Amino acid sequence: MRINMMMLNQLKTGDVGRVVKVGGGHGIRQKLFLRGLFEGSSVRVISCSGPVTVEVDRNIVCIGRGMAQKIMVRKV
Repeated sequence: MRINMMMLNQLKTGDVGRVVKVGGGHGIRQKLFLRGLFEGSSVRVISCSGPVTVEVDRNIVCIGRGMAQKIMVRKV
């Protein structure tokens, strides 16, 4: 079975996705982990204009577009 992955910044407002992979170096992965973004976490996109704003585990998180490109998700 093939998993259709896309970058987090490719989701549209209101879309829900599950994090499949977090790329980047240790520092970026650590920052994202502390914000609740790690493999298996569920995200709902609140806004795509400017920084990507998502809801993760009832928390609102703003992520720069460059960082959002390092987060691979599967739309659910």
